[in-house]
Amino acid sequence: MELILVNLIDGLVTGLLLFMLSAGLTLIFSMMGVLNFAHASFYMLGAYFGYQISLALGFWVALLVAPVIVGIAGAGVERYGLRRVHQYGHVPELIFTFGLALLIEELVQFIWGKNQMPFNGPEVLNFTAFAIAGNSIPAYKIFMIFISISIFMGLLYILTKTRVGMIIQAALSYPRTVEALGHNVPLIFMGVFGVGTALAGVAGVIAGPVLGTFPGMAFVLGSIVFVTIVIGGLGSLWGALVASLLIGWITTFAKSYNVEMEAVLNGIGIATPDDLSENLFRDFWALTSPQIADILPYILMVLILIFRPQGLFGKRQS
Repeated sequence: MELILVNLIDGLVTGLLLFMLSAGLTLIFSMMGVLNFAHASFYMLGAYFGYQISLALGFWVALLVAPVIVGIAGAGVERYGLRRVHQYGHVPELIFTFGLALLIEELVQFIWGKNQMPFNGPEVLNFTAFAIAGNSIPAYKIFMIFISISIFMGLLYILTKTRVGMIIQAALSYPRTVEALGHNVPLIFMGVFGVGTALAGVAGVIAGPVLGTFPGMAFVLGSIVFVTIVIGGLGSLWGALVASLLIGWITTFAKSYNVEMEAVLNGIGIATPDDLSENLFRDFWALTSPQIADILPYILMVLILIFRPQGLFGKRQS
């Protein structure tokens, strides 16, 4: 029971960290219809800016300033780059953001090098919040949970309960009408893109001390972010949250329990071959859950695409 509680907390931290990263991408797609391939690169920039600022001003200033810098950079990308290719359709947008991701990675390596940066969390949170059966839960993990939930509640409130949120959503579906009412639609889109990338920057500052700050960090989480929004449903904030938590718990529990594939298959009624040593699939039968933990989200994505293509919370397109 104690191990289950520890895994629930670890999976919650992993899932909410993934949500912080996918929330910005979900916001950008739901409001602008743009799949930003460079989104994880802005997450990486948040970590590096956070590290650089923390050296001079400390972690807390870095947490406030670094996302703002990333958001301004993202708004500039939308204003002077993405807006120019947006009129030509989705393929040029994807090519542009993909090239931008490569450019950001090269710039990071040019400025900071290829080695991992010693980005440390705040000293004030460097203690054990509580322990479960001898397993300590760091206070920094509780802090990550608090930040993630706060971001979700704040986004949900702004998008559903405020006038700004209504204008943003209206600008997506009826841009000409909103513009006729006196609102600057291009400015709205630039702001949405900037806020989305700033959220990725927050995730980078929070995750940098835990997952490491290195040039490949965008590649590590880049693909899983798109898996998350596909499972949750493109453009759905609730879907991004649920999918992130599912992925966090699935991978955490799979890595914690050494369950053999043979036991799983026998449990669903598939018998073990008599002579497994000569079976072409003997390696498959010998697999354990920690070995396949990292591919389970992709398997879940395939199943979702087969049985519910619009995602868990996505709306079916007519």
